[in-house]
Amino acid sequence: MVGQVSIEELARRTGEPIGHLRKWRSLGLIGAKGARSFALEDVESVRLVRLLLRRGVGMEAIQEAAKAGQLGRRLAGYLEWMYPGEAGPTYSVGEAAEELGLSLDLLRRVLEVSGLRDEGEPLDHGDIEALRRVRLALEAGFPEEALVQLLRVYADAVGRAAEAAQRLFHFYVHEPLKIPGAKALEVLDRVGVIAKQTQPLVEPTILHFHRRAFLRALREDIVMDLAQQAGVLEKGEVPGQMRAAVVFVDLCSFTPLAEAMGDVTAAQVLERFSDVARQSAGRWGGRVVKQIGDAFMLVFTEARSALACALEIEGRAAEEPQFPAVRSGIHWGLVLYREGDYVGSNVNIASRLAAEAERHQVLVTAEVSKEARGLTEVEFVPLGKRQLKGVGDELELFEARPRAVGTTEKAVDPVCGMELSPAEVAARLALEGKERVFCSEECLRRFVATPERYSA
Repeated sequence: MVGQVSIEELARRTGEPIGHLRKWRSLGLIGAKGARSFALEDVESVRLVRLLLRRGVGMEAIQEAAKAGQLGRRLAGYLEWMYPGEAGPTYSVGEAAEELGLSLDLLRRVLEVSGLRDEGEPLDHGDIEALRRVRLALEAGFPEEALVQLLRVYADAVGRAAEAAQRLFHFYVHEPLKIPGAKALEVLDRVGVIAKQTQPLVEPTILHFHRRAFLRALREDIVMDLAQQAGVLEKGEVPGQMRAAVVFVDLCSFTPLAEAMGDVTAAQVLERFSDVARQSAGRWGGRVVKQIGDAFMLVFTEARSALACALEIEGRAAEEPQFPAVRSGIHWGLVLYREGDYVGSNVNIASRLAAEAERHQVLVTAEVSKEARGLTEVEFVPLGKRQLKGVGDELELFEARPRAVGTTEKAVDPVCGMELSPAEVAARLALEGKERVFCSEECLRRFVATPERYSA
């Protein structure tokens, strides 16, 4: 039991009406038997019960889990992680601001962007120490605007990492242990043993990845600074402005592929594509900024590497067995770096180029062709001026492609868009004098049912 709180304090911390708390105590869901007050652990118990109810788990099922010991066993592991030792003092936001010597408005902003505090939850000793480091960074001269951006990036990135760690543990460790006949408490005991062995590895691993990534970023920063001094690279007019090559690359026909072949197969295709995109980006000194579905946004500090990477992704994807075609768009220009992302009209142009590109096409702007003109192994085929959606002026576009290319013609499944070599064709259909090929009997069945849908 860590700390003691009244029912009024428990209601304040959780936002749950006192009437609900009394009912839940009578049902044995919160509070120790015979105790007149509550422990701090009950704050988490209330949140868990409330979340279960919101997700549609009925009160009877929650009671049953509590009586069987499952709820308590799950909470025990959770609370052990949350309260590893004796509880220290807690602070309201006002008390924390006074303790840290920060303005109340600044502290609230930091808490909002960092996610350190749930609504109504007091700050503990660990929170205060983290915020003390924030204050020290400000005192050292780190601007408030930049610090807020950094905290947002950390909160988003670490939040995603934490979610991935727990989700993957659940799907790949916890669920497989639920074999027929296994008792729930025995499964939870086994899960607890594995969790205790693996959880201590998480934070050192994250720290190691951060250090390695920080060294790469530091190296890039040194190069950018010296390039600006040498006059090779201009300095931005506002903080965060820089010149970069932005690449958008995605899979053609991914939506019909998922519809025809199912989410599991589509996810497997996407995983293969992710490997190709990330490996090529790393090889050419680029960075995967984000992935949205089957689309990747990559950023490079110079256009030649961006173009080489896009062509490599195209070539590697074309060699993959039973794989959809890839298309890319590249633009070179000034962008704004904000919160770990790159924004601005030039980013939008690169995105629109990818949407404009056809199967196997790498579309680039005149700026890219000019910057990468020294690549003798690449030719730029003029496509004239085009109007891109959402872009005011027409842009002169080029298709970039290798001068020497030996590709094997592949047929395209009209249903899912998968490209197939002759050996990969599972079914054929001659209709109105034209032969169509399919990757599976399922795609053939779909085509026969509604051929007009796939006539294009």
